[in-house]
Amino acid sequence: MELVTARLRIDALRPADAESLFACRADPAVARYQGWRPADVAAAREFIAAQPLQPAHGWFQRAIRLREDGRLIGDLGLNLPEDAGDSVEFGISVVPAEQGRGYAGETVRAVFGQVFGPWGRHRVHASVDPRNLACMALLRGLGMRQEAHHRESLWLHDEWVDDVIFALLAREWQATERHRG
Repeated sequence: MELVTARLRIDALRPADAESLFACRADPAVARYQGWRPADVAAAREFIAAQPLQPAHGWFQRAIRLREDGRLIGDLGLNLPEDAGDSVEFGISVVPAEQGRGYAGETVRAVFGQVFGPWGRHRVHASVDPRNLACMALLRGLGMRQEAHHRESLWLHDEWVDDVIFALLAREWQATERHRG
């Protein structure tokens, strides 16, 4: 999967991205809300090497890069279920220095276009720690609705945390896009 937006390129992670990926995922502001944080650059390199180039289903990670210089500013995870009727899950991380510039929204809009367009999927969802207020605002701003709030349902980084589920249907996205454009 490769997507291009006005300012970004979403494409495969490369071996040269290992240091940047490690720096992003090891940053406490990012790691707090993520299930995976690499122990070191070598672990990031191994993670990148394990990513499928053309995934048919299952979890895979993609780079979020600035179009102008190719610099890695984050990553996007997608879980494509084998059954086309099942919901596609996603997660996103953006380096703190690049947050607040609309890159996450631009990325997710492009992904929704792919999920609901060429992939023909019916539903997309995301799981978020409710302490991550910026992510909650992003998901709501994209038209996603909160469907559940599971109290202390995940053991993450030595503590029980809540898990909030947001979702969006293809028809809802299409209505949002008609309204936007």
